[in-house]
Amino acid sequence: MKSFLVLLTALTANALANVFVKMAAVSLGKTENIVSFLLSSVKNLYIWLALVCFAFAFVLYTVSLTKLKLSVAYPIMTSAGFVLVSLFSHFLFKESVTVTKIIGMIVIVAGIWLVSI
Repeated sequence: MKSFLVLLTALTANALANVFVKMAAVSLGKTENIVSFLLSSVKNLYIWLALVCFAFAFVLYTVSLTKLKLSVAYPIMTSAGFVLVSLFSHFLFKESVTVTKIIGMIVIVAGIWLVSI
C-alpha cells in the first residue's frame, strides 16, 4: 500500500510538472527564434518549478518500482497521469471536457483498476 502512495505522489508531481510547462509556455508566448526562447526559459519560474517536479516524480517513481511490478506501475503512472492532467487543464486553463473525454477517462480508470488487481 505504501508503494502505491509513493506512486500516486510521483504521478501527481509529474502532472504538476506538465501544468507548470503549460504555464511557462503561456507566459513565454510565441518567440521568433530558439535562442531567445531558450534564454527566456532559463529565467522563467514555471520552467524551474516544472524541472523540480519532474525530478521529484522521477525519484519517487524509481522508489515505487523497488516494490511494484513495472507492468502495474507504468500503466498507472501514465493513465492516471492523463486523467489528472485533464482535470488540471479543465480547472486551471479552462480547457473543455467533452462527454467523449469523460467516457474515455472512465474507461482509463477501469483499465487501471483491471491492471492493478
